[in-house]
Amino acid sequence: MTNPDNSPPPAKEDWQGFRELDRAIAENRLTAYSWKKTWADPWGKAGLILFAVLFLAFVIYVVIYDGLL
Repeated sequence: MTNPDNSPPPAKEDWQGFRELDRAIAENRLTAYSWKKTWADPWGKAGLILFAVLFLAFVIYVVIYDGLL
C-alpha cells in the first residue's frame, strides 16, 4: 500500500497536532515555491507589480478621500 502524502501510517501513540504542523510547513514551502515561480515568469511578475500598484493607488485614494492624512 502506498500513502500519497508520504506520511507514515497512524499509530496508537501518534499525535495529530504534529502531523498537522508538518503539513502546514509543507504547504508553506509550496506557497513560497509558487511565489518564486510566479516572480520568475515575465507575465507573472508584470501581474504582481500591476496588482501592487493598483492596490497602493486604492489605499492612497481611501486615505486622501477620508481625510486620514
